[in-house]
Amino acid sequence: MLIEKPVLEAVFVKRPNRFQGYVVLEGKEIMTHVPNTGRCKEILIPGTTVILRKEDSPERKTQYDLIAAYKGENLISIDSHIPNKVVQEALINKMIPSLEKYNIIMREKTFGNSRFDFKLSDDIGSEYYLEVKGVTLEKDGIASFPDAPTERGRKHLLELVEVKRQGKGAGVIFLIQLDDIKAFTPHDETDPEFGEALRYAAKNGVDVFAYCSEVTPNSITLKREVQVIL
Repeated sequence: MLIEKPVLEAVFVKRPNRFQGYVVLEGKEIMTHVPNTGRCKEILIPGTTVILRKEDSPERKTQYDLIAAYKGENLISIDSHIPNKVVQEALINKMIPSLEKYNIIMREKTFGNSRFDFKLSDDIGSEYYLEVKGVTLEKDGIASFPDAPTERGRKHLLELVEVKRQGKGAGVIFLIQLDDIKAFTPHDETDPEFGEALRYAAKNGVDVFAYCSEVTPNSITLKREVQVIL
């Protein structure tokens, strides 16, 4: 997907809280919005080159969103609003072979006590619930999720198991917001309960997908499937 608003390079300075980041843009230090509640501490390092997206809303306190950062030569998207849009584009364009039969794509649909990112269906009435998780954590070519404990994420996985028990399709896709990834694995060091829930879901028939992305300063596109190691 293309980012249609203007994008600019800046240099990261600090992140005093989850939603605020300070950068140097054209020689001046300014405050930006960080659209990611994760820690991103291995990405947002002082001196790192980052990408800003210009926002024009008069109601905003900041003029820019900090949407990506370089880690070496690799650009990592950190905008938590992006993964669902990328996956939706991929579903429409039949880029996920296991799900290409579904031609009806609906966003934000409820099942039981959870609201899932997508409900997919086809012309004969088959239903499939899909949850999307954006991934920014990477080490030595291995991507991991989460980078902070997520009780909500664990709950989604257990609810997907219930979807399967009721005879419907269910899956979770980890959209890795960078390229050059060899494999994906749950980050048990940060949240062992999420890892246990993911393995439990997989054993009970929930599909677990992981895809890396091609990221440029003004675009991000689903690229290829990577190995999942549970």
